[in-house]
Amino acid sequence: MLYIERWKLIVIAIICALGFVYAAPNVLLNRTDGDSASNLPFYVPYRTVNLGLDLRGGSYLLLEVQTDVVVRERVASLTDVVRTSLRESRVRRRNLKIDGQGVSFELLDPSRVDEVRQQLRDEDPTLQVDTTPEGLVRLSLQDEDLLELRRSAVNQSIEILRRRIDETGTREPIIQRQGDERIIVQLPGVDNPQRMKELIGQTAKLTFHMADTTTSPAEARQGALPAGSIILPAQDDRRPNEAAEYLVRKRIIVGGESLVDAQPNFQNGQPVVSFRFDTVGAQKFGRATQQNVGKPLAIVLDGKVISAPVIRDAILGGNGIISGTFSTQEVQDLSLLLRAGALPAPLTVLEERSVGPGLGADSIAAGKFASMIGLALVVVFMIACYGLFGVFSVAALVMNLVLILAGLSILQATLTLPGIAGIVLTIGMAVDANVLIFERIREELRNGRTPVTAIDSGYRSAMRTIIDSNLTTLIAAIVLFSLGAGPVKGFAVTLAIGLITSMFTAVFVTRALVIVWLRRTRPKALPI
Repeated sequence: MLYIERWKLIVIAIICALGFVYAAPNVLLNRTDGDSASNLPFYVPYRTVNLGLDLRGGSYLLLEVQTDVVVRERVASLTDVVRTSLRESRVRRRNLKIDGQGVSFELLDPSRVDEVRQQLRDEDPTLQVDTTPEGLVRLSLQDEDLLELRRSAVNQSIEILRRRIDETGTREPIIQRQGDERIIVQLPGVDNPQRMKELIGQTAKLTFHMADTTTSPAEARQGALPAGSIILPAQDDRRPNEAAEYLVRKRIIVGGESLVDAQPNFQNGQPVVSFRFDTVGAQKFGRATQQNVGKPLAIVLDGKVISAPVIRDAILGGNGIISGTFSTQEVQDLSLLLRAGALPAPLTVLEERSVGPGLGADSIAAGKFASMIGLALVVVFMIACYGLFGVFSVAALVMNLVLILAGLSILQATLTLPGIAGIVLTIGMAVDANVLIFERIREELRNGRTPVTAIDSGYRSAMRTIIDSNLTTLIAAIVLFSLGAGPVKGFAVTLAIGLITSMFTAVFVTRALVIVWLRRTRPKALPI
């Protein structure tokens, strides 16, 4: 006997009502990005569908992480390992140099080669140490360590990019890995792509050094470069009285990794950056400033000196400022970069595209038109073929679209142009289950079954086919989402949500409508 419990009807009604509630903000709000949601009461859902780059306009960047730089820095650090280890054991060596993806040196006493090999392995078990009886020693990184180093650099770059972009207030950015060393960045609604590119592309590696005042940069370039010092250019060339380059000590007093905060501020009416170190960084900075009162401190950003103030007093609180001829925007950008952290390696822009909002609006209009045409054709077909039952399926189809919109809003999924194609495809697929059920009901009626028995048997018999067909398509959508990227993911998301909602509306909503109609009219023949 065809029967559905009252509590099931209540659950179906609640789900449908929630679908309308969560889909409504997309229609009620003036903008689809949800900026006007603040005008709604706190108890009203305000999440709307996020629009992708191709619908909203914005910038697309394909970046490549220069992981070779990370490898070179790691290899260069091996020289410090050698110096420290051999100094402690009082082993004399010569010709310490970088050799490919490793370092090599010669022992003055070849008889100690086994001792040195074991000592270096104990120092860092991940290193590969090769020696010769003549006293030649070579340290290199293993292949799996190099691979992990490159992979970690890309993952860290993605995290830092996400922090930088979130700090700008950009909504719903897409940042994802492509291949081994490439990153895709999509910034919907960005109206200043050049500034975003500068923020994204800057490494922002901040270090603090003591300036070397024993000689001038000009004399150092002529051959009088002191040991342990380097010549760095000045970042700001807008001050005619400022030096164009500085002589600074190589030793880093404290690095930007010790920063816990950086905020734009004003000092004497000029924009500056206020920063604060963590406990360890504050101790190092305080000790260095206490020992070097009256000497200039070089603040270096990406290999350029951005400021070289003279230390007036010891700075023991872990707070300081970075001053210069900065504009307000430059101070805000620098603060943002320092808060987000430095990139582990430089980024190279391989591809750059900009999508205007007008093109996105045209895509939305075309998607709406295609959806309405598809919906209209399906409505005409279903009503013409199945009469009143076709009307039930149309009602379920409309409910299906409402639930798709609600699902996208709740999950905060990004709707792209391929996603609209997925919705249009779902319109056709949504009535497929109803067609299977109705055709099975017709077969049962031709076999002489009563209307109630025919409807009950039709739903029972078609259930397995409906589940199998939708499940296989859902598996394909999951694979597309897992292996695809960008627009492919958008298509997979809408397809998966559409499959789930179409099964619900076809199996439960139409069945509930048919049962309610059947109980009230008790027909002797079905209009199908």
